[in-house]
Amino acid sequence: MNHLKFTSLNSGDSECRKKLPQLPLFQVVDIETRVGCRRAMKMRKRPNLLLTGTPGVGKTTLGKELAQRTGLNYVNIGDLAQEGQLYDGYDEEYQCPILDEDRVVDELDEKMVEGGVIVDYHGCDLFPERWFHIIFVLRTDNTQLYTRLESRGYTGKKLQDNIQCEIFQTIYEEAMEAYSQEIVHQLPSNTPEDMERNLEQIVQWIEQWMKDHN
Repeated sequence: MNHLKFTSLNSGDSECRKKLPQLPLFQVVDIETRVGCRRAMKMRKRPNLLLTGTPGVGKTTLGKELAQRTGLNYVNIGDLAQEGQLYDGYDEEYQCPILDEDRVVDELDEKMVEGGVIVDYHGCDLFPERWFHIIFVLRTDNTQLYTRLESRGYTGKKLQDNIQCEIFQTIYEEAMEAYSQEIVHQLPSNTPEDMERNLEQIVQWIEQWMKDHN
C-alpha cells in the first residue's frame, strides 16, 4: 500500500506562532467523543496532507495546484486565521499577529475528520497527529530562498531567522518529532521542474491512497 518513493534531501509568512506547552489532545473530552472521532478518522475516503516548510519554499503554489488537479480542499492557515481573526496578540519584534493555535485547530477539526484536505502552513507541531496521512516538507536552496523572501519585503531579523530556520532544517526536525517518521517526506523546491515533479509524485500518491481505501 502506498509504495511510492519520494526524493529526500540531507537536510511566519503573515503571522507568528505562540509557543505554548503541548497539552494532551483529548484532555477534556469524554471517552465516547474520543472513540467516535477515531472511528470517523478511520472512515475517511480521501487523505489529508500537510505541506510545510520555511516561508518562501513554494507551499502555496504547490498546494493550490494540487487542489486543482485532485479535487481536494486547499486550506492556507494564514488566510484562515486572517478571515476568522484567529489571533492571540501581536508580536512587535516581527511586526505580525500571533496565531491562536487552539482556535485554529478547533476551526479546522470537523473538516479534517471528513478528509480530503491539503493544509499549508510554515509550522506543523500545533496540529493533532491524527489529522494527517502524509506530510511534505519543502526545501529550497538558501540563496534562492533569500531572494524570494527579500521580494516579499522580509528584512533584518525576520529575514535572517527564516534563512537560519532553513539552514538548520528546523521545520523538518519539528515534523520528525511531532509525527510518525514514516509519513514525513522532504522534497526539493528550487525550480519549475522540481515543482512539476513534486506535483506528479503527490498526485500519484493520492490516487493510490484512494484506490487502497475505497
